Amino acid sequence: MFEQRRLVQCLLGAVLATAAVSTFAQQPRMSPEQLAMNHVPAEAPSWVEGEVRRIDADNRKLTLRHGEIRNLDMPGMTMVFRVQEGVALDNVKVGDKVRFTALNDNGQVVVTQLQSAN
Repeated sequence: MFEQRRLVQCLLGAVLATAAVSTFAQQPRMSPEQLAMNHVPAEAPSWVEGEVRRIDADNRKLTLRHGEIRNLDMPGMTMVFRVQEGVALDNVKVGDKVRFTALNDNGQVVVTQLQSAN
């Protein structure tokens, strides 16, 4: 009796494994390029209000007191941001009210767009 039950369990396991392999084999394969094109970020960057506290143009860094950054799930605070190449820093000065967008780039928060809100 025990041997028959064990045999049935083994056969059932083999059938399920075969079905799983067959299903997996039928799945279409995607190239890395296709996977990248189908990647959708969790949430697109939204505009955030802030105030310029310090500008370090030589190192492309900006200290901002800012409101909540929703796409990064970050509360309002004052912090230093790296500024993406191509984003102009000469259009703002310390004390200016600004609007900006930011993304997480490998653990660093980077300002991707910046405009004066004065």
